[in-house]
Amino acid sequence: MRTFADELRDQGHNVHYFEIDSESNEQSFAKNITLLHQEHSYDIIQYQEPDEYRLDQLLAEELAEIGPTIEMVGSEHFYTTRSELKDMFEGKKQYLMETFYRQMRRKHDVLMEDGQPTTGKWNYDHENRKKLPKGHQPPEPKLFGRDVSRIVAQLDNAGVNTIGSIDDKSFIWPKNRDEALDMLDYFVQELLPNFGAYQDALTNDYWSVYHCRLSFSINLKILSPEEVVRTVESYWSEHQDEINIATVEGFIRQILGWREYMRGIYWAYMPDYEGMNYFDHETSLPQWYWTGDTKMNCLSKAIGQSLEYGYAHHIQRLMVTGNFALLAGIHPDEVDQWYLGIYVDAFQWVEITNTRGMSQFADGGIVGTKPYISSASYINKMGDHCKKCYYKHSVKTGDKACPFNSLYWNFLDRHRDRLSNNPRMGMMYRVWDKMDDSKQEELLIQADKYLTHLEEL
Repeated sequence: MRTFADELRDQGHNVHYFEIDSESNEQSFAKNITLLHQEHSYDIIQYQEPDEYRLDQLLAEELAEIGPTIEMVGSEHFYTTRSELKDMFEGKKQYLMETFYRQMRRKHDVLMEDGQPTTGKWNYDHENRKKLPKGHQPPEPKLFGRDVSRIVAQLDNAGVNTIGSIDDKSFIWPKNRDEALDMLDYFVQELLPNFGAYQDALTNDYWSVYHCRLSFSINLKILSPEEVVRTVESYWSEHQDEINIATVEGFIRQILGWREYMRGIYWAYMPDYEGMNYFDHETSLPQWYWTGDTKMNCLSKAIGQSLEYGYAHHIQRLMVTGNFALLAGIHPDEVDQWYLGIYVDAFQWVEITNTRGMSQFADGGIVGTKPYISSASYINKMGDHCKKCYYKHSVKTGDKACPFNSLYWNFLDRHRDRLSNNPRMGMMYRVWDKMDDSKQEELLIQADKYLTHLEEL
């Protein structure tokens, strides 16, 4: 924000910027705007459509009391309006992401030829699920640096609670549009060719792999989603011999499809969405989610990386930290707070639908068709975390049994009344039912031991 304020001033705009410890800062949107209005007597106050429900309600209520004409103007940083998803599925019981995604492709003419998907196929998701080959080394992640020691000191002086660390008080993410565009160019030229194949890969050695890490710049409106999509589509059209269509389609689906879909879900179901708890989970989040101090290597890596960089890729969030929280029965409020607090790209409109919906299934199936849970076999399949772990991924019970294994079966058993009729869960319940009673009992006892001692895992 400070960089942007300086850029606006350089362009000749009159900018009022309230730093966190400014003497004139009333620590309230309404009070600060009232202060400016008293000084300048505005005829009209315009503000950009907020992305989050809380801020939308706060501004609508508090600004109405100030006096002058209040106008909310739309944001140009989404493909869709707030209500477009809901309007598209009016009268339908479920908002299908794939249907929405295809409509977005048609409407905005992305990866389309003569009204049909380029190459004749809409979705290549199944082709983008490989682990990193042994010895494979991704390019170095592109980083930026700016001394933010003054801001850190201001936060400390203001009594703001913080997590993680900033090495040498520097900030590694793009601070302005030029740097964000540099990051976009670096992605398409250096990372895009391998992004699709390894986007789900887990690794002990690399925190960024081939991920673009553009969500920070897009969510802060430094880049628009359309220019990111068009840049990737254009680059692929000129380098089709180097870049697989599955890679490009998978990347574009995340922005044009998933990102817009999640925003639509948010505005269709808020404010009720933030109170949903389908499984009635009540357990507190283990303290090691804030430190990374756990013997489970996959969780230690994902959490430690998150604390250091404010970032983890989607499989780390969904199938490692999110998967464990769901299996352990963590209250979705605490999971929401963790994701919202720990990630540099997190805003409630996109965080809560991914966390409470996709990751925790707390919405009962609005976003996902089934809970995204797995035992240790999936984590072992996607990377090398299990090789350096205290626990053994292939062991189900005993002192070094991977907690994911028994917690997985315990979750299925505990929530059978809610999940047994789910067509995507039937096969796993059949596997469970075929187990000997003694084996089932061993797994449930093991899970109960771990659930009773979550802080010690």
